[in-house]
Amino acid sequence: MITEQITVPEIHCGHCKSSIEGALQPLDGVLRAEVDVDARSVTVDFDPETIDRAGLIGTIEDQGYDVRQ
Repeated sequence: MITEQITVPEIHCGHCKSSIEGALQPLDGVLRAEVDVDARSVTVDFDPETIDRAGLIGTIEDQGYDVRQ
């Protein structure tokens, strides 16, 4: 398992949190996805043999958010 923190500057509310967590949590290999609205970041625990950072970022971007790489 790997833990990644991904910065998403556009996170600002509960809807953002729900949208991003709701998109990430069902993905194969994602064990936990937690958005910190105040820090504007997403912490994800995942299995790197199933999904990679690029896949996580792509999922966040599919929800309409830009990711700081």
